[in-house]
Amino acid sequence: MASNESVPPPPSALGQSVRERTASASSSGGTILLIDDNPEVARALALAFDCAGYTLDAAAAPEEAFSMLARRRYDAILLDLNFTRGETSGKEGFAVLARIVADDPAAAVVVITAHSGIRIAVAAMQAGALDFVMKPWRNAELIERVEAAIAKRRRPAVPIAAAPAADRGTGLHRLLGEHPSMAELRERIRRVAPTTAGVLVSGPSGAGRSLVAALLHEGSPHADTPAVVIDARTADAGDRVAHAAGTVVLRHPDRIDDIAQERLADRFPAAVRPIGIVDDANGVAPRLRARLGTIELAVPPLDRRGGDALLLARHFAREAAARHRRPVPPFTASAEARILATRWPDEVRGLQQAVERAVLLDDDGVLDAAALAPRLVQAVAEVAPSAAAPLDVSLEESERVMIEAALRHHRHNVSHAATALGLSRQALYRRMERYGL
Repeated sequence: MASNESVPPPPSALGQSVRERTASASSSGGTILLIDDNPEVARALALAFDCAGYTLDAAAAPEEAFSMLARRRYDAILLDLNFTRGETSGKEGFAVLARIVADDPAAAVVVITAHSGIRIAVAAMQAGALDFVMKPWRNAELIERVEAAIAKRRRPAVPIAAAPAADRGTGLHRLLGEHPSMAELRERIRRVAPTTAGVLVSGPSGAGRSLVAALLHEGSPHADTPAVVIDARTADAGDRVAHAAGTVVLRHPDRIDDIAQERLADRFPAAVRPIGIVDDANGVAPRLRARLGTIELAVPPLDRRGGDALLLARHFAREAAARHRRPVPPFTASAEARILATRWPDEVRGLQQAVERAVLLDDDGVLDAAALAPRLVQAVAEVAPSAAAPLDVSLEESERVMIEAALRHHRHNVSHAATALGLSRQALYRRMERYGL
């Protein structure tokens, strides 16, 4: 919602019928996600839903909303259709709605629109929203419409990966990324998951292969029973495969020899749905590849996903801050540049660990490039001069990291930082300008 639009009435406008439902709603622990860029609307609705026994979380932009949807399930989603000041077409909201409904067809979405946008609201319902509310609204009516949407789409809370349903995102919302390769991967998972076809998931370790396998299983006919995860390198892999039922996730079959792979291919029961996780699909022997790979899905490396690394880093920062009960620290411009320029060891998993570590060690409310590579100077000092492998450290990057570390240590007192670095204030200012600090 653009920030110049009207604010709903205060929670005192709630009707008696809503108040009477407070106790039952509280016991159900209902949670609502509001996607609206107006902080006044978010504050007012948080109070209104709290009075009605619900918890309301607010996202000011689509990226934040998808990050929140990746972390937990919501009973309903309130979606404004415009996020840019002066924008009234609803184009932005329709893009978000399409993604929400595609990733979770059971989502209970109620759109928010102005009186002049009745045609847009109807189009939104045709696109998958369950209802709409007009601005300005009465809080009681809004809550009743949200409750009706929840009742229409209510579903049992099914635990995912042994975690409480409320603590995990819903389905494909957890596969974050705006790069076209990720949009294509989500679309292929939507199409393949409901079948029993074998799927071979390839890509570098840490890029999200296990998540793709989990999403395939959760959307499959076998979703009501846990998937059987088997490491092909273990001695009893063949016996476990032979006695399995439902979905079998076979890890690392490309890391055993061709004879062992052929034997595994013969052990799969006909009714089992196999999902293979490999580094390279070409490393799978022909017969096993035919059994596993009716469909092949490649998870792209993080450094080929454009700006997704920064999107994921922000998500991991929110996730870590929530887990450790800390404020969400913003990234400095230099930190964002480092995130996008670094080829992260262990891919997405490595980025997640670096961001969580930075959030835990943060002591000044921001995350800079030094916080994401705190061991760089120590690593340089510990490498022996006679080491056989060349030291892959950029002097320019090291200087920037050291300057950021000094500024951070001295709480951005330039005079103290310059003294610690052995520079004049003018020299330090020149370097700060060069590196955009």
